[in-house]
Amino acid sequence: MIPEQHVNDAEAPQPPVRGGLHRSLSARQVQMIAIGGTIGTGLFLGTGRSLAQGGPASMLICYGIVGFIVYVTLLLLGEMATQYPVAGSFNAYATRFFSPSFGFALSWNYWFNDAVSVASDLTAAQLVLQFWTTEYPWVVSLLFWVFLVSVNASHVKAYGELEYWLSFLKVVTIVVFIIVGILVNVGVNESHTYIGTHNWHIPGAPFVGGFGGFAKVFVTASFAYGGTESLGITAGETKNPSQNMPKVVKFVFWRILLFYILSILLIGLNVPWDYPNLSNKTTTTSPFTIVFTLAGSTVAASFMNTVILTSVLSAGNHALFAGTRVLYGLSVVGPIPHAPRIFSRTTRAGVPLYALLATSSISVLCLGSSYIGSGQLWGWLQNIVGVSNQIAWLSIGLASWRFRKAWIRQGRSLDDMKFRASWTWPWGPYFVIITVTALILIQGWSSIFPTFSPVDFVSYYIEIPIMIIMGLCWILAKNIFMDTTPGSGNALLDTPNETTSLIPHGTGTQARHKWTSDIVDIGTIDLYNDEYAEPLDEVDDDTRRKSFRLFWSLYDMLA
Repeated sequence: MIPEQHVNDAEAPQPPVRGGLHRSLSARQVQMIAIGGTIGTGLFLGTGRSLAQGGPASMLICYGIVGFIVYVTLLLLGEMATQYPVAGSFNAYATRFFSPSFGFALSWNYWFNDAVSVASDLTAAQLVLQFWTTEYPWVVSLLFWVFLVSVNASHVKAYGELEYWLSFLKVVTIVVFIIVGILVNVGVNESHTYIGTHNWHIPGAPFVGGFGGFAKVFVTASFAYGGTESLGITAGETKNPSQNMPKVVKFVFWRILLFYILSILLIGLNVPWDYPNLSNKTTTTSPFTIVFTLAGSTVAASFMNTVILTSVLSAGNHALFAGTRVLYGLSVVGPIPHAPRIFSRTTRAGVPLYALLATSSISVLCLGSSYIGSGQLWGWLQNIVGVSNQIAWLSIGLASWRFRKAWIRQGRSLDDMKFRASWTWPWGPYFVIITVTALILIQGWSSIFPTFSPVDFVSYYIEIPIMIIMGLCWILAKNIFMDTTPGSGNALLDTPNETTSLIPHGTGTQARHKWTSDIVDIGTIDLYNDEYAEPLDEVDDDTRRKSFRLFWSLYDMLA
């Protein structure tokens, strides 16, 4: 049985935690969670907005650039998540290896990101439903919300299985879409004409809106790729993470990238950027549904739209799970919690119920679509989530930079690392930090030039002042209201286990002068605490797969 999570007695008395998070996600589930977290509304609906705003060439280039950045970021995260598979993931790594104030701001920012993502997905459900009817669109959002909360309130295995099968359906559908897209392009369509690159040469294409249109696509691409960093969050509930996490990192993302690039290329070839109702204030049409319509089958188009609706459900399920775990991670920080202790309480099944309810409550934002317009609201939410994803990737780059420097500074052998992306040494963290910072600053160009749009500007840049303010609040609170701070070394208050948060804390305190920088000293970080040690009786999923070796080999090729 997993040990009970201890809390700090200095806080107001809270009922004891019934049990920590459970390691119940298998390797196959974690791999499909990674796919399900990225192949969702960003690909199925966001590509329509990208095509309408930037054109086919901008969309292909921007998704390619962001895809490579995220791939390198995922490798950096994999190094840390394999070494320290804990609740909180990259939020905790940023705190431990970079700065507590930055980690505090980042954690709350990412929780808000996941909570807004749920609202965004429920709003997207309304847009998908408009393919059949425009009556009472909020009803489907309400029904989806009840379903998602119910699934996440049960055992984590229920979440894993639901996400597995929904993701498997999406993978199969995208393979079918790629085949149909190729056929439509070569002439198997309603007009029986060869399309080729015709839509790249119509007026306005292939770069729509100039540099401003090109820059806009970066944030929608970031929204689409968002979720890959949640691999680290699932590490705290993954069986045998030292073996399974490297597999997920190394073998899953290139499949996602392959699906994205091929799909986006075919969308840009087959769907004109000025297609009616592709993306406007009131509605957004999925290019995937349009391609099936061009093939001449309304039944197939309806089926595709149904799959997109399930993908919205899958994306919302993934975001709600991740947001709940981030809030839980904030509440178990010691000795000073970053969130109320009540969010650390879990059910007997290992579900942080109060954290789940708090995260899902933000979804009320989707009801605002009745007054703003579903297309407009979804666009704003997409911008906010996209920038938040970029901040998360930036934090991974910063944490990896400091982690690697600490590892070398303290003389630890590189052979001691359970997973090392050797080809990214030493440039990987610097590449991620520089490129992601550039994206954050550049992508809001169209909200300033040629005319200033206050609402769009806020949706692009609101995350930056929020991060700064929250970081400053943490520094002020530490300096004004606390006379002592945790000593160096990051020693744990309790025996480390799989529910232990990676946030640095110590058994003793030492006096520290006020108003000092809280940048972590890499020379004193204890790199041995929280390292995962494999139990001797832990069975790897590969053993169970041997009897079905041929089936799983074929599955791995497709998935």
